[in-house]
Amino acid sequence: MRTWYGDIAGFKSFFAQLGNLIIGIPIEVGPRILFLSRRDRPEENVFGIVPEMAIDTGEGVWRIYGGHRLWTSPEAMPRSYSLDDKPINVYATEGEVVIEGNPEPQNCVQKFIRVKQSSDADTLEVVHEVKNICRWSIEFSCWALSVMRREGFAIVPVAPKCIDEKCLLPDRSIALWPYTKLSDERLVLGEKFIFVKQRPDVSKPIKIGVNAHDNWAGYWVNGHLFVKYFEKVANNYPDFGSSVEIYTNDKILELETLGPLRRVDPGNINKHIERWKLVYVGHLEPSEEIIEKALKMLF
Repeated sequence: MRTWYGDIAGFKSFFAQLGNLIIGIPIEVGPRILFLSRRDRPEENVFGIVPEMAIDTGEGVWRIYGGHRLWTSPEAMPRSYSLDDKPINVYATEGEVVIEGNPEPQNCVQKFIRVKQSSDADTLEVVHEVKNICRWSIEFSCWALSVMRREGFAIVPVAPKCIDEKCLLPDRSIALWPYTKLSDERLVLGEKFIFVKQRPDVSKPIKIGVNAHDNWAGYWVNGHLFVKYFEKVANNYPDFGSSVEIYTNDKILELETLGPLRRVDPGNINKHIERWKLVYVGHLEPSEEIIEKALKMLF
């Protein structure tokens, strides 16, 4: 692992090269990972950076900044939007980068993100940990959100799968937020995949949640395919059972995975692990045939 300090859109940042991938972590805000690229294409950050996006929470102004962050679900205001605009701790150990967020006593949590090099040089293991720092148990889901670079499209697997002998029971669910319209042209519902396009010319937001059968979600942009794998467990998930969620407007697309709802005792940790794979594939389109062929060749 090679490490150095640099700048990401005006944020002083800690960089690390793990295998074929490079990550960049701002040290004055967060916890965030603002930068992700391949070593052979170091200038092509697949994450979106949007410091101008801000929300007044009643406790102050929360800024999305962009990149990858860790929240807790279900979403609520102001809890989910707890201000994270102070310096954080970032340090490297052998084969691992640790991002240590500041305690949030008002929310009873402290957040950690650990990034480890995988045996596959194109893959990182990203461990999300949320510690209960209060004196009573709390229930929540770990929620991993990645703000992606604009003008790409998200890929969510939804192929049918019988869960009983005669296929009598429903096997999938799609959650819709009040501002989402199924007629939105950015949303493409296929037989095996759902695609969500990011379009800078469409400002109205949409969001969907999916109980994904295959434990991954992906995003294609500028020739790069970014895939997040996660472990699915047979427990209760928030937002009508969603393990994957996609949000987009004219500025961003968020590729999100969630862990199950767990009750966490004082001093204990709720954990959610993603494995990130980033490969350069050239041009792709939100077509089931094209995506299925690309996935078979690459994975």
